[in-house]
Amino acid sequence: MSTVSRAAKAAIVVAALGYFVDIYDLLLFGIVRVPSLKALGITDEAMKEVGAALLNYQMFGMLLGGIVWGILGDKKGRLSVLFGSIFLYSIANFANAFIDRLPTPEASLHAYEALRFIAGFGLAGELGAGITLVSELMPTEKRGYGTMIVAGFGILGAVVATLIGDFFHWQTAYIVGGVMGLTLLILRIGVYESGMYEKTAETGVKRGNFFYLFTDSQRFMRYLRSILIGVPLWFAVGILVIFSKEFGQALGATEPINPGYAIGFMYAGLSVGDFLTGYLSQRYGSRRRVVLVCQFLNVALLAVYLLSRNFTPTYFYILCVVLGLANGYWAVFITIAAEQFGTNLRATVATTVPNFVRGSVPLLTTAFLFFDKDVFGNGFGNTAEGMVPAAFIVGGAALVLGIWATLTIPETHGKDLNFHE
Repeated sequence: MSTVSRAAKAAIVVAALGYFVDIYDLLLFGIVRVPSLKALGITDEAMKEVGAALLNYQMFGMLLGGIVWGILGDKKGRLSVLFGSIFLYSIANFANAFIDRLPTPEASLHAYEALRFIAGFGLAGELGAGITLVSELMPTEKRGYGTMIVAGFGILGAVVATLIGDFFHWQTAYIVGGVMGLTLLILRIGVYESGMYEKTAETGVKRGNFFYLFTDSQRFMRYLRSILIGVPLWFAVGILVIFSKEFGQALGATEPINPGYAIGFMYAGLSVGDFLTGYLSQRYGSRRRVVLVCQFLNVALLAVYLLSRNFTPTYFYILCVVLGLANGYWAVFITIAAEQFGTNLRATVATTVPNFVRGSVPLLTTAFLFFDKDVFGNGFGNTAEGMVPAAFIVGGAALVLGIWATLTIPETHGKDLNFHE
């Protein structure tokens, strides 16, 4: 068994801490959505619509940022993306704390939109660069453990975001996120570029050509399947949990559901799930089988979530933990994507795939609101007659496509990554 080098250990530490701050900042809007929008004068009636629009700005930023950072990761190196992205989203989140200082509520809301887009753009780069770097520095037979630690620890950032968002003012929560990211940049000392990447750069092989993913049908289908595997996870986060306050009202919760608590409990489950699925994929030598088990569990949990009625908040938060456990295959999913492609495209894929998955949230929310409002006539009211069938349709479609992609994508456990496309 190969030993893990000092460079790999340093990369794991920095990538895990980076992802911790990444997740903190990524989920913070969902946690402070209600108090921050109320501070800008948004009414309860408009809360769901405005919140969805702001989430879409963030996710569109991630979609565009995923492409840009991914290309830069293969052209300029993994480290440049890792630290550049951390700097950008940290500055954006720090500035987000002061949007209420603008002259009018309209100006404040426009600033919120712009900063969510910039933060999303920055957040797009960190995870893919970190996973790529760790995957290339780790020994082949231990690679899954490295990415497991990065994702499993990093996801705890959502739990901290929940605590900070609950006990402190929403502006303080944004400031904490910005300061954590800028502080993390000091830790970059001792982290080195991937030797696998440096050798590829020396060969003169064309790197970071995003459009190369679409010039061959087999390559494109590998890429598409990699994306579809992760979409059900972000349906659970972007619809079921982000809008948990509205679902709680629609499903007859005995007391109002706190979205911040729902996010925190789900991500606690996700963290445990990432460690568990990462270990099991190594233990049994298969990434695909572990993901399939998670996806079929999600089919059952979608039904449990949407068919529950008149429940207590405690029941709902326990369900969020279980939902997190079942969706805790994020690390395995990104590892599958990174292992599918050669060194000259690996950062492009590992960065764009998770961000296209995150970027699917605007499509998911748009489809969800379409069925909720236009098909079932719910408007923006929070009633089970509209929200439940809308969620069944959108979530069911995401799960069917995700299961198909997992069944048909090549197994990559133990694959040698020292190759080019």
